[in-house]
Amino acid sequence: MAHVTIRGTRLWVEDTGGEKPLVLFSHGLLWSTRLFDAQVAALRGRYRCVAWDHRGQGQSEVPAGRAITIEQCYEDAVALIEHLGAGPVHFVGLSMGGFVGMRLAARRPEWIRSCMLLETSADPEPAENVPRYRRLNHVARWFGLRPVAGRVMPIMFGRTFLTDPERAAERAVWRARLVGNRRDIVRAVHGVIERDGVHDELRNITCPTLVVVGEEDVATVPAKAERIHAAIRGSTLVRIPRAGHSSSVEQPALVTAALAEFLARVDPGA
Repeated sequence: MAHVTIRGTRLWVEDTGGEKPLVLFSHGLLWSTRLFDAQVAALRGRYRCVAWDHRGQGQSEVPAGRAITIEQCYEDAVALIEHLGAGPVHFVGLSMGGFVGMRLAARRPEWIRSCMLLETSADPEPAENVPRYRRLNHVARWFGLRPVAGRVMPIMFGRTFLTDPERAAERAVWRARLVGNRRDIVRAVHGVIERDGVHDELRNITCPTLVVVGEEDVATVPAKAERIHAAIRGSTLVRIPRAGHSSSVEQPALVTAALAEFLARVDPGA
């Protein structure tokens, strides 16, 4: 675990090491590498697992500027893969991480062995969402995320996770991580809600692709996953029951099994 300077910005990178095939994990907005703890723990015996915090999030440096764009994060990912010197990689991206993954697979196929897209969308942010997200972002800028946590948690997690009394301790952990974000997280939020769509680029993706979506996802609804699946020739679609926008946390065993089965199929020598 260390900070690595990528394109002039210090990014937090966690690397299990070794000479095994590399799986690169790209987290969603407001979170960090912690989003994939269960998957890294399960896969690290067969793969070299690398996860990083996007610029302006987690333990990575916050660069100057009003917004951190998805294009900047995509360029960071390209530079990180080059820095690791272990491409092509298997790429796992959830939500914002999926925005990065689709760009990589479509534009830099030489670096991507396979692509796993979780709870994501190839479209711009729906127009009806933008005013609400801007209002939440305005509050977060001046007061932090604590005042809006009650409204953000149901976006990030499905109803099953949020209402299960046996998972109250887990919810408390993730709520604490949410409100622990710095106020400058708004720069990353601006980049997400102002992103361009890449649906027209999906036809350029030729690597094996897995599309995963939680059946309770309200942020990028299952129809978004179906639209990606239909546009990427030969892709596989998996729906995760009792999971929302953070299926890697809400149903870690099911998500890990889906990733492991897919990886075993596309990289049987691992």
